[in-house]
Amino acid sequence: MEITGPMHDRFDEILTPEALDFVAALHRRFDARRLELLQARQVRQAELSAGGTLDFLPETKAVREGDWRVAAPAPGLEDRRVEITGPVDQKMTINALNSGAKVWLADFEDANSPLWENCVRGQLNLRNALDRTIDFETGGKSYTLKPDAELATVVVRPRGWHLNEKHAKVDGEEVSGSLFDFGLYFFHCAQRQLAKGRGPYFYLPKMESHLEARLWNDVFTHAQEALGIPQGTIRATVLIETYPAAFEMEEILYELREHSAGLNAGRWDYLFSVIKKFRTRGREFLLPERNAVTMTAPFMRAYTELLVRTCHKRGAHAIGGMAAFIPSRRDPEVNAVALEKVRADKTRESGDGFDGSWVAHPDLVPICREVFDGVLGERPNQLDRTREDVQVGAEDLLDVAATPGGITETGLRSNVDVALRYLAAWMGGLGAVAIHNLMEDAATAEISRSQIWQWIHNGIALADTGQTVTRDLVERIIAEELVTIAQEPGYDAGLYAQAETLFKEVALDEDFAEFLTLPAYARMP
Repeated sequence: MEITGPMHDRFDEILTPEALDFVAALHRRFDARRLELLQARQVRQAELSAGGTLDFLPETKAVREGDWRVAAPAPGLEDRRVEITGPVDQKMTINALNSGAKVWLADFEDANSPLWENCVRGQLNLRNALDRTIDFETGGKSYTLKPDAELATVVVRPRGWHLNEKHAKVDGEEVSGSLFDFGLYFFHCAQRQLAKGRGPYFYLPKMESHLEARLWNDVFTHAQEALGIPQGTIRATVLIETYPAAFEMEEILYELREHSAGLNAGRWDYLFSVIKKFRTRGREFLLPERNAVTMTAPFMRAYTELLVRTCHKRGAHAIGGMAAFIPSRRDPEVNAVALEKVRADKTRESGDGFDGSWVAHPDLVPICREVFDGVLGERPNQLDRTREDVQVGAEDLLDVAATPGGITETGLRSNVDVALRYLAAWMGGLGAVAIHNLMEDAATAEISRSQIWQWIHNGIALADTGQTVTRDLVERIIAEELVTIAQEPGYDAGLYAQAETLFKEVALDEDFAEFLTLPAYARMP
């Protein structure tokens, strides 16, 4: 293996010869299959663009009708009523583990800007956190782990199958970001977790088929055998955040059943995938502006109810979506309105049978816990609620046209503004970004730019001004929003110039970029 990234302080403790040999072995054994599966995505996309549709797979009917269950919940994952998410920097690592949440999703994916230093330093932070040697100081304030307190269970989210780690090459080929993130964490921390009575646990993002889950399962089996870890020690929760995956939930659980810890409903990436998969199909799959698409829209309701039904049928946890609000100590009125929305969202999820839910900020842990406490009481989960009343067909998942809401200039400007702000921060090394009292990650930028692309290609007339959404209109709004942003403290002209160029490429070009993070990462050092 060749490492081309700089070796910063203590990187040699993570990038050891033994750890790199382990990652290299994963690459040599599994990367060809990964590339084949990525090509299969393109074949399926071509079929959809040519008029095809999504449906439950006839070839896996026996799996859906079979009598099987996933493994029982692993130590530290029995009770997941509150999960906090965030990047793997020092401050977030400490705050998340101290937050009182049951689980911390330690994110190398959408909440992490994949600068080389972020990816390797994040591995060091996780190892140090498990050793309780992590600390952090800023602005005269010190952050340390609470002594003798029960910390949140660490669940690591590696990058998706589509992303590479360009600073690590095996036999001249870039290593999969998924295998790089997974391999380093598993090599250094699997035994550390076992010594604490837990295990190496993962969240798996962006999968589009059960065959991609099968690849992960084979990676897990090989990794456990290679390091002498008992089979089934690894547990993984899959994010159902792509449209095709919603039609293969049972099959995904089945492929990972020995290693499965459940499924999660990821809102923004799911909406992004709806647009991406059916972007050439005119207005049949046209969504209103993103803030108008709530979880009560018929096709979103079908998606979440099917997820709970599927999970509990198979003995797996169903984990709800993100509460991204950032409480403000300066504006109690904004807080009151937003917290009531958070409460309503978590009440809906807990009432639907979800076993827990996500928050992005430690201050939201108490409200999420209070809501789920009210439903769960002393029980660790709702696996006994099998939701046999739920009957969801393919037509329900595909009923995008029934989504209420309009498209306005306000919504268009919001998409431009948030995407520019996020991309500038991402290029500067921040993956979780506070924008207008919300913690945003890459999924927000993806839905924002894909909506604009869809509106342009469908000649949408804005409900409040009557203007048609065109490339020229969007370019004018970009320029106007940048004038406003430039007046704010901390404005970085260089980063916003990069963000503008990138945003125009992924939102305005004729060809639709599969993921904006791919051209963005290519621009990174």
